[in-house]
Amino acid sequence: MSSITTIPRGWDASNIPDLTGKKFLITGGTSGIGKETARELARAGAHVIITARSAAKGAATVAEIAKDRVDFKLLDLADLSSVRNFAKEFTSPIDVLILNAGVMATPFSLTKDKFEMQIGTNHLGHFALTGLLQKQIKERVVAVSSQMHRTARIGNYSIDEMRDKAKGIGAYNPWSTYAFSKLANLLFIHELERRQMRNNWNLEAVAVHPGYADTNLVAGATVQDRAGALANAIFAQSAERGALPTLCAATYPGLYGASYIGPDGFLEMRGFPKLTRAAAIAYDQRLAKDLWSVSEELTGVVWG
Repeated sequence: MSSITTIPRGWDASNIPDLTGKKFLITGGTSGIGKETARELARAGAHVIITARSAAKGAATVAEIAKDRVDFKLLDLADLSSVRNFAKEFTSPIDVLILNAGVMATPFSLTKDKFEMQIGTNHLGHFALTGLLQKQIKERVVAVSSQMHRTARIGNYSIDEMRDKAKGIGAYNPWSTYAFSKLANLLFIHELERRQMRNNWNLEAVAVHPGYADTNLVAGATVQDRAGALANAIFAQSAERGALPTLCAATYPGLYGASYIGPDGFLEMRGFPKLTRAAAIAYDQRLAKDLWSVSEELTGVVWG
């Protein structure tokens, strides 16, 4: 990483430049990190569109943040027909697309399109959405990953094994599947950056992780709830602080494509944004290329 681009220590929302005239689209903007990201972008003058699965939640969030600068649109990432309908109706250009929505450690279930729910929502839905909106994105794609990607144990996954994993075929473990979906976010961003350089797509692909943030994604996990609540009380930072890496990735000028941003504190669990490195497997080009191929095949969204 060149020293030309560094993020100043202690960077926070007060350092966001004036965003008047800029447009941001955030998936999953009705709670947690997505909502705080939308709030700060709107405060800096941006026009923000958030997605929601519930019209009531979307409308309530818009009313709470800033009616004049925030809109919501319905989107269910676990349903490719919803993704396609959204993209068909969303025709305006956007400066930055923030892939924030996600589910974590859910009991085994399948999406409308018969994908495993976590991979279908966290990766395949976002892959399809970004591909369909590709020509409208003027500056950046930001994907929210997780430190959990480091626990993904996939070795030298073949294309067939990745396809089976995405379809929920084989043994299911909620946490290891979540870890794989978050690794998929990183593999996607790195492959997107390589392809945009080859094809002159003129956008930057950047990834972030929020550290350990106290959001309803954590609170909603059914596994070891009491232990999780205790850990939240001791270690977790607020959703406002957890949103800082995303805000930095979406607005900081001069970032290199494939940058990865996380908190600067102990074990990157909390703190202010800094440039960091993902696990080595996240930079595996063969794995990323194969995942891209499987993702195009399963979603029917072929980039061009």
